[in-house]
Amino acid sequence: MSLQKGKCDAKLGLEIEEYLKKMGVHTPTVKDNLEVADEIKLEAIQRHFKVIMETLGLDLKDDSLEETPKRVAKMFVNEVFWGLKTEHFPKCTVIENKMGYDEMVVEKDITVMSNCEHHFVTIDGKAHIAYIPKGKVLGLSKMNRIVEYFSRRPQVQERIAEQVYHALSYILGTDDVAVVIEGVHYCVRSRGVEDYNSKTITLKLGGCFKNEPEARAEFLSAVGAR
Repeated sequence: MSLQKGKCDAKLGLEIEEYLKKMGVHTPTVKDNLEVADEIKLEAIQRHFKVIMETLGLDLKDDSLEETPKRVAKMFVNEVFWGLKTEHFPKCTVIENKMGYDEMVVEKDITVMSNCEHHFVTIDGKAHIAYIPKGKVLGLSKMNRIVEYFSRRPQVQERIAEQVYHALSYILGTDDVAVVIEGVHYCVRSRGVEDYNSKTITLKLGGCFKNEPEARAEFLSAVGAR
């Protein structure tokens, strides 16, 4: 998926950000820098990345390399890190639970594509989400979009799980939310230990999923997690 500005809710994004700060799981950011115009960010990133490439010894007069600083700047601002802006939080349509549905709603195998904030390389994985409705039911695609929003910023996997959980809990008005994320970290695969086979699994469980073994087991079984 990519950013769809017509499907964003800036007001809800601000509410969620304040709630995440209250819960201690917000992304460390500097407000004044976030509010700098995109044109200024693009110019600054392009200039600094050009210096990085030159410092590595690359010849930016080469036709394959000369546009790379500009490409990287556009990628950072417009593609991989657009989730840093609260104004890009997705619209989250909820309806009244008129049908009285009181079993799990599960969305599994949601794409997670993020960047490790320690090395700025890829985190590639899947998210599995469940909740038990109380007064509200959430449009299914909104869970995918919430995961994407929090993924599109420098991250650690533990924080993604926390942020998705608390955002859904806030929107749905219930603690009965469960989030599992399975991720392959290229900071582990392509550098350091260079382990090509390992996978990281993080969970954030609340309400009945945390306190009731039967609900936890049903969720984990539904998403195929052990």
